[in-house]
Amino acid sequence: MPSKSSAKTPKKDGNISNSSIASLENNCYEGERLTNLLQSIRREIQSARHLDASSLPEKIWLKQQFSIGVNDVTRVLERMNPCTELEGFTELSPSGSNHKASSVKLQAVLVASDCNPRWLTKHLPSLASSRSVPLIFVRDNKQGSLRLGELVQLKTAMAIGIKVKGSTINKIVQEIIQGNRFKLSLDGQNSATIFGVQ
Repeated sequence: MPSKSSAKTPKKDGNISNSSIASLENNCYEGERLTNLLQSIRREIQSARHLDASSLPEKIWLKQQFSIGVNDVTRVLERMNPCTELEGFTELSPSGSNHKASSVKLQAVLVASDCNPRWLTKHLPSLASSRSVPLIFVRDNKQGSLRLGELVQLKTAMAIGIKVKGSTINKIVQEIIQGNRFKLSLDGQNSATIFGVQ
């Protein structure tokens, strides 16, 4: 009997995490709002590519700017140090840290919330939150991974991590994270307003 009650406990914990993931995914980019988001990121990718004087092929350059795919995003997140309030302060002063930090850090992760099977990305919200990396969910009638793939010139991508490089890509993503770039309209529809553009 005790083993049956202990077997039920993980299921309840799983349901709690499923509901928290569902609440995160409810605030996702879709429709016109998704189109505007991806267009603005695509423009910044082209702008950063033209500003970068390197003669690297396009796909290699993209791999330097982004962590592409669930496995690669997971690998980079796992190599990042878990964040605490104290570490946030030590990041400002590099001499305060005695441990070796990961050389690659993610600014944000774009995740296709309508991927199938869903368990492929189920671990990303908890892993990203432990590293203080925000998630941006996208959904497009079961084609979110296709839309993300177009962004990095692939057929599909269920997750794309934006690496911290100090580029114009990072600036636009920072605006998106802070909510200054896109917002929901007052009537609750998924139309987007781009601030600063009239």
